[in-house]
Amino acid sequence: MPSLRTFLLPSELGSDFRKIWPAAIISNLGDGAMLAAGPLLVASITTEPAAVGAAAFIQQLPWLLFALFSGALVDRLDRRLMIVAADTFRAIVIGALGAAVLLGHAPLWAIYVALFLLGTAETLADNASGALLVDAVPKDHLGKANARLFASGTVLQQLGGPPLGALLFAVGAGVPLVFNAVTFGAAAALIARVAVRPLPAESAGTALWAEVRVGVRWLWQHAGVRTLACSILVMNITFCAAFATWVLYARERLGLTETQFGLLVSVGAIGGVLGMPVYHVLEPRVGSLTLLRAGLVIETTVHLILALTRSPWVVGGTMAVFGVHAVVWGIVSTTARQLATPEPLMGRVNSVYLLASVGGAAIGSALGGVLAQRFGLAAPFATAFVAMVLMTAVAWRPLRHVSVRRVVAAD
Repeated sequence: MPSLRTFLLPSELGSDFRKIWPAAIISNLGDGAMLAAGPLLVASITTEPAAVGAAAFIQQLPWLLFALFSGALVDRLDRRLMIVAADTFRAIVIGALGAAVLLGHAPLWAIYVALFLLGTAETLADNASGALLVDAVPKDHLGKANARLFASGTVLQQLGGPPLGALLFAVGAGVPLVFNAVTFGAAAALIARVAVRPLPAESAGTALWAEVRVGVRWLWQHAGVRTLACSILVMNITFCAAFATWVLYARERLGLTETQFGLLVSVGAIGGVLGMPVYHVLEPRVGSLTLLRAGLVIETTVHLILALTRSPWVVGGTMAVFGVHAVVWGIVSTTARQLATPEPLMGRVNSVYLLASVGGAAIGSALGGVLAQRFGLAAPFATAFVAMVLMTAVAWRPLRHVSVRRVVAAD
């Protein structure tokens, strides 16, 4: 029987993955802690809803402004060094903010500036991380690597990190920020040990915007990858629109207390943890195309159920299934996109995909409150159901062009 270490880090994933995954685990723990500590910090300074909401928007704004350019830089420069530099920069920024908070000298504007800087560095780090994984792991085993990254991200960002962040905040408002700085520093140290693979220098001397256009054009001409990007755009619009008022839906439509709402959120996260073993069981048997199409059907059905039911038990079971689906879809779609994308374009294509993901989330969050305000708390779910029916119909055939087992390159 293989040891736990051998099971989690099989030799076929390569020696570099033994640094990349621990670095991701450490970063996810710090990020998860900040998911709770960040809003608590802002709310400790101001109780104005607009000011609290602005903090989340400011940290996401760099994705809308710089995502495409960061992808072009990832394809130009040493991806390993970019991650090390971005994580080191984030460690300095969040560490300085933590020290300022502990000393009582952190006005709201300083927090906003720090969040914008952190978000800007995140566009570089996340883009480079996705590209570096493809450099480090043999293509036949990218699915296994992505499964581990998604599983650890779910556990630490949704289950482990937030309670830790709240606990550290209770010790001192700046403590979770300092903790996050330490996690960034540790992650940078691990990534610094990853071996470097030289990239083709064909883009040298080309204007950055011209390189961005090459990546966008390639994605749009590849039917499968284009469909994945459009799918994640629509899925994030519908998901974030539906769940923008999730806490109100749980309280007023389902009659849940705050404690019960916390349990409901945990159910989805626990489902996500099961996503990795489910992927390992199903993908070899049914293939990635079937999983992608099934994911569209599941997501559509989830919105329909939540639009119709008032039963907490039905909602809980539905969210558990949704948690499994979200991780399986994430693993399969990410792996398929990575395999289909030429290595010299990896950063740029990934940046378009990430822009669609974050942009969809921003649009959906704005729409959800308006729909719920005008038509009731079930309206965002009903609207999401209709949108996903259309998306499923449009995406069904083009998805055959992208598969973990059968990658179709763009002409």
